Amino acid sequence: MNITDEATFAELTEHHRRELRAHCYRMLGSFDDAEDLVQETMLRAWRRRDGFDGRSSLRTWLYAIATNGCLDQLRRRPRQPAPPVRAPGQPEFVEITWLEPFPDSLAEPVAPEQDRPDAAAVAAETIELAFLIAIQQLPPRQRAVLILRDLVDWSAAETAAALDTTVAAVNSALQRAKATLREIAQRQDRDTMRAAAASPAERELLRRYIDAHAAADPAKIVDMLREEVRFWMPPQPLHFLGKDAVAAFFQEIFVTKPPGEFRLVPVRSNGHPAAANYLRAPGEGEFRALSLDVLRFVDGTLDEIVTFDNKFFPLFGLPEVWVG
Repeated sequence: MNITDEATFAELTEHHRRELRAHCYRMLGSFDDAEDLVQETMLRAWRRRDGFDGRSSLRTWLYAIATNGCLDQLRRRPRQPAPPVRAPGQPEFVEITWLEPFPDSLAEPVAPEQDRPDAAAVAAETIELAFLIAIQQLPPRQRAVLILRDLVDWSAAETAAALDTTVAAVNSALQRAKATLREIAQRQDRDTMRAAAASPAERELLRRYIDAHAAADPAKIVDMLREEVRFWMPPQPLHFLGKDAVAAFFQEIFVTKPPGEFRLVPVRSNGHPAAANYLRAPGEGEFRALSLDVLRFVDGTLDEIVTFDNKFFPLFGLPEVWVG
């Protein structure tokens, strides 16, 4: 394969941009950092194009460059989760302050599979928030091995070659990573780290959440909450654990100190239903972008709310001002 021509190189590598972005996102937990790493991967690949001999696929070569680029960044800027928090009667909670949302729309391939077989879709469960939170607690190389072996579906030999290590070391790292994930799931009360497929029941729950905001009715939110619900707002070190704490928060913003009138717009992020919050402050005529709530429902109840900054609205095709 001749990739020495710049136009040919750009055309061939662009097919893989979306899945590489998802891969870097899983490694780093940050959408912005993943975007930067994909761009860096493309630059590294172009500079090293003479070293691509075609013995592996272009996709495999790009994944190896991207993975090592992520590991380089994690060495330069190591990230450690905040110490675990365990409120009375609640499961362990670990805050990943650098976590950012990933729109479901960007997990789809750039073209139908039959037209572009090398443009892979990204399975929703591989960018699900509980899974991301868990793997961000793994050491970087264990994280890389787990992702390459279990999500990218590489062999131990391919993974060892990409990471410049041995098959035995890869197998050992994978075993340790899986054991750690099982422990995390148990400590954090996560029976599953897989996002459920969108369903009519889920859409109804999202509708109830949106209607409760429109009505400024905290009781309607409280009726949806699981006893072990958690509500947090990365990158802020602010969280509410348990039904009583979350209920008090909604009581304050809807009744005690309402900041204005809410309008919520349904979207999807990380394989979950989500709601874009718009707020019309007292005396103002427009609803302005406020925040993005990504919701996790379990057995018909609201298990988790993760609220992100409005800077991510453009990723979801959302305007700064909502008219409607």
